Amino acid sequence: MAQGKIKVDSENIFPIIKKFLYSDHEIFLRELISNAVDASQKLKAMSSLGEVKGDLGDLTIEVKLDKKKKTISIIDKGIGMTEDEVKKYINQIAFSGAEEFVEKYKDKTDGTNIIGHFGLGFYSSFMVAANVEIRTKSHKDEPAVMWECDGSPNFKIKKSDKSDRGTEVILHIADDSTEFLEDSRIDGLLKKYCKFMQVPIKFGTKDEHKEVPTGKKDKDGKEETKSEKYTVDNIINNPEPAWTKSPASLKDEDYNNFYRELYPMNFEEPLFHIHLNVDYPFNLTGILYFPKLQNTLEVQKDRIQLYSNQVYVTDSVEGIVPDFLTLLKGVLDSPDIPLNVSRSYLQSDSNVKKISNHIMKKVADKLEEMFKDNREDFEKKWDDIRIFMEYGMLSEDKFFERAEKFALYKTTDSEYLTFEELKKKIDKTQKNKDKSVVCLYSNNIDDQHAYIEAAKDKGYQVLLMDTPLTAHFVQKLEQKHDKFTFARVDADTIDKLIEKDEKIPSKLSEKEEEALKPVFEGVVNKEKFSVQFESLSESDNPITITQPEFMRRMSDMNKVGGGGGMFMGNMPDMYNLVVNSNHPLVGKILQEKDEEKKKNLAKQAADLAMLSQNMLKGESLTKFIKRSIELID
Repeated sequence: MAQGKIKVDSENIFPIIKKFLYSDHEIFLRELISNAVDASQKLKAMSSLGEVKGDLGDLTIEVKLDKKKKTISIIDKGIGMTEDEVKKYINQIAFSGAEEFVEKYKDKTDGTNIIGHFGLGFYSSFMVAANVEIRTKSHKDEPAVMWECDGSPNFKIKKSDKSDRGTEVILHIADDSTEFLEDSRIDGLLKKYCKFMQVPIKFGTKDEHKEVPTGKKDKDGKEETKSEKYTVDNIINNPEPAWTKSPASLKDEDYNNFYRELYPMNFEEPLFHIHLNVDYPFNLTGILYFPKLQNTLEVQKDRIQLYSNQVYVTDSVEGIVPDFLTLLKGVLDSPDIPLNVSRSYLQSDSNVKKISNHIMKKVADKLEEMFKDNREDFEKKWDDIRIFMEYGMLSEDKFFERAEKFALYKTTDSEYLTFEELKKKIDKTQKNKDKSVVCLYSNNIDDQHAYIEAAKDKGYQVLLMDTPLTAHFVQKLEQKHDKFTFARVDADTIDKLIEKDEKIPSKLSEKEEEALKPVFEGVVNKEKFSVQFESLSESDNPITITQPEFMRRMSDMNKVGGGGGMFMGNMPDMYNLVVNSNHPLVGKILQEKDEEKKKNLAKQAADLAMLSQNMLKGESLTKFIKRSIELID
């Protein structure tokens, strides 16, 4: 058996690092500014330990763009590097100075403020630069150094005339990356990736105005002023965002202001927020906002943003929060989230699942607290968060178990009930033949108004369940609760859905029903409608159109995914034409001797039922109107 050591040739690995280390070339700016922040944070840490003497001065990081020279410069006033440190940290790929610093000072300072981990961020420079210079002077009393490289494994290093502490990285932009020489491009990247980094970042200047006295007075004797323009540094970041502060120090106004800072184009205020602040068994901070979801599951344009020590990572957080929480907005920040080398993608890790479960628990805690503390206010918010709740209860069983205590069900009379309250209202009055409780619901009050009124006239409760997830949600509720079934209010006639103590006898014999059935079958599409006779009350409609609950529910579920397989989506809609054998009009049709009149009466009654369901359109509607006028005449 032979053994040996794999040789890594820098000639081969350098192009790979330059071109394929990062998915987006624009990430270079985040990495270089992260390094500058690291240098500044290290300086602060060492100063607090007495290892750096004197006033640190202004530590603002500056980004400069020079279109003529085709350069971008990132300048910090941090810890700086000696010549030996440049050779150690820059010339040795994947040797992270930040990681070494944390290890050295782990018992003396908070290492979570140091961003770097892999020691590869600097090399992202070569994705956009043909040549890179580093000019640096250490906080130690040692000469300044200049390092230069053209993207090959060859570099130059020499003494520099730099006199002030800190590091300047100068990128000579390559011909294929000149887009990064535009002010708007750099400004956009800084605001995307560096908006909340811990050290102030300057990019250019901006004009401000102030009112100054003129030395004159107006006719009323008041001092006159004039607007005077002056120039100030354009600081693009907020080093102390709301999520880094104690919840006790913030008011609702502060949270709303931060929401506008995150989403300046969103003009609606959030319904409420949750401030996360965890330091064991992992570190996690952040603020989640509940926006008005407006009964839709559309892809959110403004999503939760993930940070690691205030450095933007991604807004694709599906791996670290449950799917239903991606409907929320806000910020999560955790140094314990495992990232890949480029800090751009989440990696699978046990901590991720723990963080995900904790976030879900905190959301459930907040909602339950709101329900218990102020149910009236919770009910006012319910319509805006209902689809979020249904999504969560469908996708996460743990959330379902918690949410059942405070999830609300709205009736068509705008009464809000918990599931336990609903059961108490209907378990004695709304049972079917197998003694299971029947919960009636509507997904459109206007279209199903006649059915709702018929149910209410008989003393039954009808829920309003009109989200895109309703079909899936009622299926879930039936699975969780034995002897409890849901039926849309137009799924069948009420007397068939709910068992009556006394059945209404039919005024028609079986022979008479058999004689009438072909008449009604002849005025509807037999492939779409099944004619049935039921002995209902005389006050009920002569004809009612219903759709089997199973068929309709499967169709609804397929529209939003799932629910029975691909073949279900191709099945035609099927309806029941329910003829009330006790209605006088049905009796009149039976007694009519003129076959043409009998057919017209049956057609008119069937069309009236279809009209009430918005199913009468085009030529059929035109003929119905014409026939109605003839009948009136």
